[in-house]
Amino acid sequence: MAETKLCLIGDLINNAYARARNAFAERNVAGYQQLAQLQANLGADYLDLNIDATRQVQVKLADMLSFLPEVIPAIQEVTPLPLCIDNPSVEYHKVALRHYDRSKGAPILNSLAASRERLEEMIELVAEYDTLVIVMASEKFGDDGTEQCLHPNDVHAAAKHFVELLATKANRTNDKIIIDPGLAPVGADTYGLVNIGLDAMRLIRQDPDLRGVHLTVGLSNFAWGTPKYIRENLERAYLTLAVGAGLDFAIANPEKSPVPLPADHPIVQQLRHALEQGRPGEGESQETAGFRQAEAVMELCKNAAPADF
Repeated sequence: MAETKLCLIGDLINNAYARARNAFAERNVAGYQQLAQLQANLGADYLDLNIDATRQVQVKLADMLSFLPEVIPAIQEVTPLPLCIDNPSVEYHKVALRHYDRSKGAPILNSLAASRERLEEMIELVAEYDTLVIVMASEKFGDDGTEQCLHPNDVHAAAKHFVELLATKANRTNDKIIIDPGLAPVGADTYGLVNIGLDAMRLIRQDPDLRGVHLTVGLSNFAWGTPKYIRENLERAYLTLAVGAGLDFAIANPEKSPVPLPADHPIVQQLRHALEQGRPGEGESQETAGFRQAEAVMELCKNAAPADF
């Protein structure tokens, strides 16, 4: 298989990574500049900017808002790459967009979702600043609020709803919209969520009303919890399957070679088999199929273990 060039949103400016956490703790602008330049040199097309809290660090919104006016110009000073502004807060996006240098290219607003507070204001920002926008289509509006999509048709419907909403309220054409169908950690996916995302991509690509939209995932989610020796190849194997389903963007670590493996690579074949094990047979529950998938993933990891592991 020829190497597929995805549009890569580099994700290293995120407090899930130690280098970014240290830079934020010290308000070390030079540290952020180094992360920006590193990712640019490794071929990133956009830089994700996420200085929010993680499991490892607590961050107050006020602290983020006070730092954005300093860190955004500093990052843009050392790289021509546009930013993907990543946060659920409207206030975060307002401050970030106000201090963003548009001459570097249109930013991406990351992200809209059914569960977002002040969703209308977020959409207004997309229109006012003429941004690209990521839509989290793994959530849908329900009778009692919002809920997770547990069927590919629901993801497709959520994507279509937001595409229509953005066309009407923000004058966004399909090529300015990036759909994220969701990506679960494969090692803990007993609900078939990885298959739901892949199947949803295919439905979206088959829908003429959605022609031209982009598809993305947060790739680092996929191999979370699996042995370190296999994570990179697991992520690349997933990319092989996802690109075949229509993926053209990825939020990923540029240091981890985020390009698809050849389709005939053993790990691609084993991952495809494991995911097929996660599809329920007639009269079978998703839970039963999900545990069968989990066992197949464990076997995949075992088979790929280095001799001295």
